[in-house]
Formats: sequence, C-alpha cells, structure tokens
Amino acid sequence: MLIGIFVLAAFGKFDTASDATKYLVVGVAAATGILAIISQYATIREAEALLVDMNRIEKASELTKKIASSRHLLSLSAIAIVGLGLAVFALVTWTVLG
Repeated sequence: MLIGIFVLAAFGKFDTASDATKYLVVGVAAATGILAIISQYATIREAEALLVDMNRIEKASELTKKIASSRHLLSLSAIAIVGLGLAVFALVTWTVLG
C-alpha cells in the first residue's frame, strides 16, 4: 500500500487529483495501517504472555531465563509500533494532501 502511494506521490499524481480521491487514499492507508498495528500489537501481547509463563518454569535453562527476561523489550516494541504507525500516517497525509 505504502509503495503505491510513494510511487504516485513521486510522479506528482496527487497534485491534480480531486479532493475525494486524496481523502480516499488517506482513508485506505489509515485502515491498512490500523489493521497492521492491531495485528502486530496482538502478537506482542501473546509474546508477553509466553514470557510470563516462561518466568514460572522452575528448572529453566539459561536460554529460557534470558528470553523470559526480555519482557521490557516487548513493551518498547509495542510503543515503537504505535509511534511509528502514527508518524507514517502523518507523512502519508502530508504527502497526499500536500
């Protein structure tokens, strides 16, 4: 989706497009981005649950302990996904609407 918007913007196709077309592009990009963020966020939540379970293992190997201790990285990933999603949406909106 983003590559299509990028190519069209690079060739200046949005300069002559109607307002309705521009809003449609922004809306489709937003819907696509929101669905992608929801999917990625759900994966992170499932991984966090797995890490909680891994912390409960009594005789854990060193690898299990190392993996289980990386929960804070998953939390940072969730924040980064939302932040980057908003940034990309802002850039798409700026590119399309000018």
